[in-house]
Amino acid sequence: MSDAASYFIPARETEITTEIKRSRFIAQIAHCPGPEQAKVIIEQAQKKYPDARHHCWAYIACPPRSATAVRCFDAGEPSGTAGKPILNVLQHSHYGEIICVVSRYFGGIKLGAGGLIRAYSNSTQIAIEQLKVKEIVKLTSLQIQFPYCYESSIRHFLELQKISLRTADYQEKVIFDLELEHSEVHNTIMQLQNICKGQVEVLEHKS
Repeated sequence: MSDAASYFIPARETEITTEIKRSRFIAQIAHCPGPEQAKVIIEQAQKKYPDARHHCWAYIACPPRSATAVRCFDAGEPSGTAGKPILNVLQHSHYGEIICVVSRYFGGIKLGAGGLIRAYSNSTQIAIEQLKVKEIVKLTSLQIQFPYCYESSIRHFLELQKISLRTADYQEKVIFDLELEHSEVHNTIMQLQNICKGQVEVLEHKS
């Protein structure tokens, strides 16, 4: 599935502690744009709480509707009772570039598989509810070519629409390299064609 045109990511780190039957669950959520950053964040959590029995985690190091960098790990808890519940909460949040590490201090009372699933899910959910986020808008590059007589009209249009003109090249025709929101590409091309009476050529379109 293709990446989202815009989505929300963590604006800053959030840490929440919950206690269930004497076990402490410390959920840390952070911005995670890639697997390498995920590794660093996990190691930082392990160093911050070195005596915790488990450091379970999950991350979506990509846009929320992409599966290019999604992983989870139970870190010694029974299979499927920690990493997957954390990941499920992250996926239902619809946030991207996000990681949650839950460090557990065992309190002496076994929770059982169902209890662990609920505990890891709840601790992640509580942290998600406290999380501050910001929006990421996906930009795309668009290279167009048109006759010289339309340059001033196109420049005026770009200024009004707040579309970034990255470079301008003057050959037999004018070539503009533009940067704009992914969701606005089709509408922008249509409006440019109207301005230039159909004489705009799209040379390159990179998402």
